[in-house]
Amino acid sequence: MIHGVDFSGADSGGKAKIVIASVGADGQVRVRRGIDRNALRRSILESIETPGRDEWRIDAPFSVPEVVYEQHGIEPEWRALAEWMDGFDTPRDWRRAMREVSRKEPRRTCDRAAHTPMAPMNLRVFKQTWTVVCEILLPLAEAGVHIAPLHPTGAPCTVHEACPASVLAFRGESSRGYKGRSDANAARRRELCSLIAEWGLVVSPGDRAAAVRDPEGDLLDAMLLLAPPQQHVPPREARVEGWVW
Repeated sequence: MIHGVDFSGADSGGKAKIVIASVGADGQVRVRRGIDRNALRRSILESIETPGRDEWRIDAPFSVPEVVYEQHGIEPEWRALAEWMDGFDTPRDWRRAMREVSRKEPRRTCDRAAHTPMAPMNLRVFKQTWTVVCEILLPLAEAGVHIAPLHPTGAPCTVHEACPASVLAFRGESSRGYKGRSDANAARRRELCSLIAEWGLVVSPGDRAAAVRDPEGDLLDAMLLLAPPQQHVPPREARVEGWVW
């Protein structure tokens, strides 16, 4: 099974705003809405026990640039970063500590390679970065889940960083114009639903209609993460900065 996760870094455990789209060998897309971070973490852990392999693709930055490790004296190993981040009570406390050292927002090697929209500590993204690392990935690492390429364990359950904008960029598609309330925005969402169908994914009429209606594009983002994977050979930096699939 492949699972695309439109992640939320909002307060109160995501406020049940997370959307999960899943697909198996039959190509049928199954959607779960109203998921919070606790339920997401449980779902990933439960998939360890299921037959076969489960791949979870989560739309949130899994790490920070190498320079942040250096600036804060963190051992260049992702688990050390995760434990350092977990020492802050809130994502805002974490961002404040970084900005006391440097107000720059450098991008990772993977951000440049995958054309992600923003750096991990950007004002619009930092909550997602902190919550996915501290509330999702660190407990999963402790449970032995394989977090590629940051925490390799060889477990049958693998978690990857993913990004809908990167999925579209890899395929020569614009990542602009599908979020919003205008007729043009809805028309673009309809086009992207057709693109998803071209990948051999079967989306129910109800879920397709819901994806077209949604001005925030949450359901569509989750389904875009089910795209056939691109082949990559991550560079050295990926072992500490992460990589976007």
